[in-house]
Amino acid sequence: MQLDGWFMLFIVFWTIVMVGLMAIGGFFMFRKFLKKLPKQDGRSDMDWEEYYVTETKHLWSEDQKEFLEDLVSPVPELFRDVARQKIAGKIGELALKEKVSKITQDIVIRGYILATPKRDHKFLRQKLADSNISTEPYEHLF
Repeated sequence: MQLDGWFMLFIVFWTIVMVGLMAIGGFFMFRKFLKKLPKQDGRSDMDWEEYYVTETKHLWSEDQKEFLEDLVSPVPELFRDVARQKIAGKIGELALKEKVSKITQDIVIRGYILATPKRDHKFLRQKLADSNISTEPYEHLF
């Protein structure tokens, strides 16, 4: 049986699309796998994030939770929970290191800067300017 020209092109195109999608999915699964691998201390990066979040859960006020939610609002809905968890983990780490009695806006901003890549800092600067919060104390972190 011989395939017509258009049908053969369709099969080749569909094969390329499927291989591409599987490669993209595999890349993200592999990244998640690497984050779950235990380090020398016996805990993975994700374990530490969960630890910091649970240890500092009682330090969060509703205002700071809303502020964090406002900061992660530009993240697509599909990835927002992961971003929130990562940022909250870094904020919790800072809070535990500094032994604070409650999470403040300063700690939320510093944790956001440290937990996010540089490409997201532009949005943070804009959001802080809209809220009349000076970025001057945080310039060394950007």
